[in-house]
Amino acid sequence: MMVDSGRRENRKMSSQNEHNQHNHHEDRAKVMGAFGGTRGLIDSGLPSIVFLVAFNISHDLNFSVIVSLILSAIFAIVRLVTRDTLQHAISGFIGIGICALLARHTGKAQDFYLPGLWTNFGYGVAYIVANIAGWPLLGLMLGPILGENLAWRKVPERKRAYIHAGWIWVGLFLSRLIVQYPLYKADKLTALGTARLIMGYPLFILAGWLTWQVLKKVPSVKIVEPEEN
Repeated sequence: MMVDSGRRENRKMSSQNEHNQHNHHEDRAKVMGAFGGTRGLIDSGLPSIVFLVAFNISHDLNFSVIVSLILSAIFAIVRLVTRDTLQHAISGFIGIGICALLARHTGKAQDFYLPGLWTNFGYGVAYIVANIAGWPLLGLMLGPILGENLAWRKVPERKRAYIHAGWIWVGLFLSRLIVQYPLYKADKLTALGTARLIMGYPLFILAGWLTWQVLKKVPSVKIVEPEEN
């Protein structure tokens, strides 16, 4: 009987471990999906690369702007036809549109990258303020996605995990400004575009991976629904 009891306990623990591992993979997919996933990064980032390549080849600002806008529009149309989520394709198209308008308005190709600098500054400040206030933006964004809503605020370990992960993104945004803003001021278009490329996809993916490494150490808070009488 003791042997049977031990076997049942082992099966129970094995089943629980498999369940936890399944939830682990689900949460990781949700976290990476919240940051756009691979397709979201391509939709929002590739048009900027195309702009840089087109301008270096043609030295024609209008042509380069039009090419990047066309590519961004194609991404949105493909998403629409395949009935995939349009969020990142549309936001990417709007972002490229703003960059294009500013560059055409000033006549300076480097101004195509200026909205990106503004965005990094804004995000950096927002993450810092939210972390200091005890309302980390990552918790507000990922909480509902992971089924926690705001319950994580009642668990100090989980709250600290979101805050610690938030500083990773602060480092990402500020490092981009430290490197790219001087290049912008010096009118180093090629160097600026290259820096944006290197500090775009690779650092974004790294920040997302590090965020998951921090969050997975503290289990997500499961909301217990009150029992009906």
